Amino acid sequence: MVSAEGPPLQRAGALIDVMDALPTALRARGNEVSVALPLYREIRENRAFKKKNTGIAVDVQVGDKTYAAQYLEGRSPGGVQLFLVRCDEFFDRGGIYGERGQPYEDNATRFIFFCKAALELSRRLTPQVQILHVHDWAAALVPVFVYAQGLPFKTVLTIHHLAEQGSFWGLDFRLTNLPEQFFTLHGVEFFGRLNFLKGGILFANKITTVSEYYRREIQTPSGGCGLDGVLRENAHRLSAILDGADYTRWNPGSDRLLPARYDAKRLRGKQVCRAALLKEMKLAPAPGGPVFGMVTRVVEEKGFEILVPLRDRLLWDDVRLIILGEGDPAYETALAVAARKFPDKFAYQRDYDEKLAHLIEAGMDISLIPSRFEPAGLSAMYNLKYGALPVARVTGGIQEIIEDYDPTTDSGYGFLCYEYSSEAFWDAIKRARQIFRDQRLWTKLMKRAMARNFSWDASAQRYEAVYRELVGATGEAAA
Repeated sequence: MVSAEGPPLQRAGALIDVMDALPTALRARGNEVSVALPLYREIRENRAFKKKNTGIAVDVQVGDKTYAAQYLEGRSPGGVQLFLVRCDEFFDRGGIYGERGQPYEDNATRFIFFCKAALELSRRLTPQVQILHVHDWAAALVPVFVYAQGLPFKTVLTIHHLAEQGSFWGLDFRLTNLPEQFFTLHGVEFFGRLNFLKGGILFANKITTVSEYYRREIQTPSGGCGLDGVLRENAHRLSAILDGADYTRWNPGSDRLLPARYDAKRLRGKQVCRAALLKEMKLAPAPGGPVFGMVTRVVEEKGFEILVPLRDRLLWDDVRLIILGEGDPAYETALAVAARKFPDKFAYQRDYDEKLAHLIEAGMDISLIPSRFEPAGLSAMYNLKYGALPVARVTGGIQEIIEDYDPTTDSGYGFLCYEYSSEAFWDAIKRARQIFRDQRLWTKLMKRAMARNFSWDASAQRYEAVYRELVGATGEAAA
């Protein structure tokens, strides 16, 4: 597997969670799996993560320059073999894609190098790799290079986030060293620009995405981010496999990062976590209303454009709100200002903290998911397991995870809105707050939510089926 993100990086993000859990689930089912990702400064300086030099070093040509790629080896928490591509010129930086809301100017060069270096590694591994499974735009040129060089790998591209496509100005095409015929309508060219993700869509043997609703959305003009036509033309190679939840890490019954553990039969621990969360964030204890929370990237697509206008309206009531995550500086500033305005009711922390993320999941009563795009909805899966009922806007995988509460049939356990607007989301919040007043009913909905199961094993089986279709039914696939 090839990805720009994965463990041991410490930050909120669905891709990091997937790159931790999916390879582990595949390995548990008897497949040989390894993961290639860049050796970022954060990983290099992480002394707790054990890594060693493989002794493999390769010269990689990017345009008319040659860069040295070195490879280190380590193990993920689940025991999966990790290969870390080292090139300090590209990856010894404070961020992954950029800093302070601005992308690095040489991202095209950085990730063309990474794709080529990962491919060179794949050619040298034994036993021979059969499948190269690449994730999102930063790895999406790998299938293009495999095709252009006639290499004996089958390729799978998973689209986690279509809006980020790796689109760069056309002159960067020369950095790929591909023949000119690849910079056409039937190649990596898209409206005169180099588009990594389009290349992956066209040249991968199989394309997957992370929920059935998202598969449909990305083939429409409103959800396709410009690539809907390309995806419709290649729909015969596009399938949907819903992400799973890693219950070895995200389970209140066994979570070692919590002050008290709990499950659907023993809920007292959730109240302990709630009190601990409010104390940790220095908020006033014992609110009459619910504790709201979010662990997310603070960007427009996560719905902050419709949430920020509601912030004062929400916080004038006796509720608490905790948000953890970094992203758009403008939204970060707006949240920091609100935290100073409502110091007893609202806490915002920018820098990701694993222990705090788990405490928020366990301590909040209601999670807020106002997203414009939510391809898989992993956060919603975690919310349900921890008994935090979600208020969510319907998009992507949300409909496959959250069932709207219907009092007439006494079904469901969440609060959905179907329109992307502040008023529609506020109506869903009001519904949740009204039900919260009836603690007996609320507890019943919590138990119903906690009973839902989205294990990775089912998802891993479906990925196995994709791999077997590519390499034949004999033997296990080596990814």
